[in-house]
Amino acid sequence: MDRDYTELLHRCFRCGWCKLPTNYQDFNCPAYLKYRFESFASGGRMWLIRAWLNGEIEPGERFAKILYSCVTCRNCVEACALPNIKDRLVDIFVAARADLVEQGRIPPAVRDYLKALSVSGNPYKMPQEHRGNWAEGLGIERYHGQEYLFYVGDVGSYDEVGMRMARSVAALLQSAGVSLGILGEEETSDGNDARALGEKGLADYLAGQNIGTFRNKGVKKIITLSPHGYNAMRNEYPVCGGVFEVFHYTQIINLLLGGRIRPGEYLKRVTYHDPCYLGRWNNEYGAPRRILGSIRGLVFVEMDRNRNNALCCGGGGGNFFTDMLGTGPDLSSRARVREALATGAEIIAVACPQCYKMLDDAVKAEGAQDAIEVKEVSEIVSASWGSHL
Repeated sequence: MDRDYTELLHRCFRCGWCKLPTNYQDFNCPAYLKYRFESFASGGRMWLIRAWLNGEIEPGERFAKILYSCVTCRNCVEACALPNIKDRLVDIFVAARADLVEQGRIPPAVRDYLKALSVSGNPYKMPQEHRGNWAEGLGIERYHGQEYLFYVGDVGSYDEVGMRMARSVAALLQSAGVSLGILGEEETSDGNDARALGEKGLADYLAGQNIGTFRNKGVKKIITLSPHGYNAMRNEYPVCGGVFEVFHYTQIINLLLGGRIRPGEYLKRVTYHDPCYLGRWNNEYGAPRRILGSIRGLVFVEMDRNRNNALCCGGGGGNFFTDMLGTGPDLSSRARVREALATGAEIIAVACPQCYKMLDDAVKAEGAQDAIEVKEVSEIVSASWGSHL
């Protein structure tokens, strides 16, 4: 581990703020919320990593589970009382994971995810030539110099819910006259979650594959479906030599409001769930809210925990694929659904395919299908616009 990180470990004095939101409404660390042991909170991890590096404990199965239960939501970064270490907390956990990867001591679920990425190019172990199947019937062209490349990613390419979201976003942007194309089978996994799991070499390789493809095709501007891809391409790709103008799709829709996109009426009570990799990682809280606020008849209500205090759905840091938090009523996704229900909302609006899937499953687990449903932002805009996309 980097020496700068090891020198920070002893400065944590386990005040416990890291597992709370800054408004102190409830526990806001998904791992602590599920397991309720201090070792699963950021402060506990700091002390465990310190003990490991000092030779006081061995990194066994329990240690790996604790380390990989972090969903990299950055709530601890917001809540930590120590400005000299708070911005480095998640970096320290990822660096510790990288050491476990190097030593071959990672949990089986993490190993299987990384192996699938390495062998198949995606965590679903699906053929690469199926990457563009989500777009069938939309008439969307392969990228050949259009203004934007629409980068869809693994979940949008292969997951049923993610594919539905990709189709909705692409159809709305096309209807608004946005010039865009896709890569289909030439697209490579963005590498964001591989990096979060500590496999920097694989993440850099995937980034390099995408960067090479983007350059060869003359890509200058990218619209991403997922905040995870947005984060990787905005913050990590420049380090790997790939500098592009990167937008999350909600930012593009927001730019087009009142012009090429004119939302109509949608008579529903709606709350919005902030994706961690759009909000806390990239400070984009406004665009999705401005979109929802532009729709006539839509009653927007905030959950108690919102913006930088939002409760993560639990899918970040690779957990969407590795499922290190397991099942049960104490999952953050289910707690989030209960929080949304308390607002009286009929719709949970989302802007991330991983959040979409996690919260949609949580609604079912809570038995709340008749009370609330999950919809993605572009679906709500399209429904209000009266189009038949």
